[in-house]
Amino acid sequence: MIVHKIKIVTPSIMALLLTSLFVKSQDKTVTINIDLSKTHQTINNFSASDAWSCQFVGNWPDEKRNKIADLLFSMDTLKDGSPKGIALSMWRFNIGAGSAEQGPESGIKDEWRRAESFFNIDGTYNWKNQAGQVWFMEAAKKRGVGQFLGFFNSPPVQFTVNGKAFATKGKTNILPEKYDTFAKYISNVVKGVEQVSGVKLNYISPVNEPQWGWSDGGQEGCPYNNTEIAELVRSINKTFIEDHISSDILIGEAGNIKYLFSPVDKPNKGNQISDFFKRGSPNFIGDLKKLSKNIAAHSYFTTSPMASSIKTRETLSEAVSAVPGLNFWQSEYCILGDNDGEINGDKRDLGINAALYLAKVIHTDLTSANAAAWQWWTAISAYDYKDGLVYVDKNNTDGNFYPSKMLWAMGNYSRFIRPGYVRTDAGIDGDQALSKNLFVSVFRKGKNITTVIINDNADAVRVKIGNSKIKLLKKFTTSQTSDLQPGVLTDGKGCISISAKSVTTITGTML
Repeated sequence: MIVHKIKIVTPSIMALLLTSLFVKSQDKTVTINIDLSKTHQTINNFSASDAWSCQFVGNWPDEKRNKIADLLFSMDTLKDGSPKGIALSMWRFNIGAGSAEQGPESGIKDEWRRAESFFNIDGTYNWKNQAGQVWFMEAAKKRGVGQFLGFFNSPPVQFTVNGKAFATKGKTNILPEKYDTFAKYISNVVKGVEQVSGVKLNYISPVNEPQWGWSDGGQEGCPYNNTEIAELVRSINKTFIEDHISSDILIGEAGNIKYLFSPVDKPNKGNQISDFFKRGSPNFIGDLKKLSKNIAAHSYFTTSPMASSIKTRETLSEAVSAVPGLNFWQSEYCILGDNDGEINGDKRDLGINAALYLAKVIHTDLTSANAAAWQWWTAISAYDYKDGLVYVDKNNTDGNFYPSKMLWAMGNYSRFIRPGYVRTDAGIDGDQALSKNLFVSVFRKGKNITTVIINDNADAVRVKIGNSKIKLLKKFTTSQTSDLQPGVLTDGKGCISISAKSVTTITGTML
């Protein structure tokens, strides 16, 4: 087996600011330059959502649901030094529209894709609903999660045009005269959730993937155009101010990141950055007091091939940076489609191949799109698809659970890159055949430094540290045989081994 070498050095007095990594393959060298003096976005959070499985898994036996909660939220360490969980820093709570109460009459055939509502038909509230999801919110808070977001796929069925939680013929399923009523409901939910669970919803996302038609009854969903979104957000903003709601409103949640900067195929649903945040636009809402200065979109269908993925994200980053103070959140992703033949979303993959693909998506969103947050779709999945961090049996009351390598690969980021970390430069020079399969990102908060290395090469990589100004502390590896496993930092010769087909996080401090 060929062993490549990476050497980390910092020349002369600039040791605190500039670090170089050298990867040696026979007589070829690849250099990864990490310039700590050049900073980019500040990380807000890493997250995942409770849709749709938590409504059932949250009512499973205590031992099992607590173990799953530990996997997702815990910062604790096991006796062997390995992490107990991936320590997500935000949790997304699906505020249902009431299709579960409608049962088969909802038109959504799969009960695991229906969702309860806190709203009764007579206009009263039932805070005992969504109990399984509320349990997971409480479990997240107990384990140190500090941020929570409530999102709507559809307004409550009491407010929709067709009385369903999905649309008819792709038309917006709520009339403008219901916007204020919907806004008041959201305000009441924020207050009610905090009262029943002690969890404060820091963000409310009222619209999800508004570009899609949501008329097939596969799940709850509601389309909107930009004008409708702007009017709805104005109503929510007004109500939040009147009711003294501290939650911020997150908008966008575009079904494809291109809709943020381009009309693509839906002129009245695209160009959302300029439509919402550029003064002079009829849909300008950028000055609303309760509007979060983050715009969100989903990375679906844009992750392959790599060159195209990078170009799209660089264009997005330019559009975001043109609006002072605006940040981009990648707010939903799982592996969909065939991705230009690189990987197919069909079938579960508990192994390292899906995990490596996921890690490269995270890397590209962070380094090319400057994403300030990165959020996975459904944390717990019961489906034969690459859409879960933890998989479960599709059983309403009990079952087994199966952690995936995607869980642990995401943990290489979420557990060690905490809110407030700032991304710094990390570039690669040298042999293209080697460097194209090596991906490095670096983050710093104060004296703490976190380096994540994705090694998609078939051979192991050795890291050589040649800088007395940086004290490397720990190494954690996710590979086919390890789940964030702590390892020997050096081999006695100053080298750190990076396994083949792995994601490795190295923590350190500046002296």
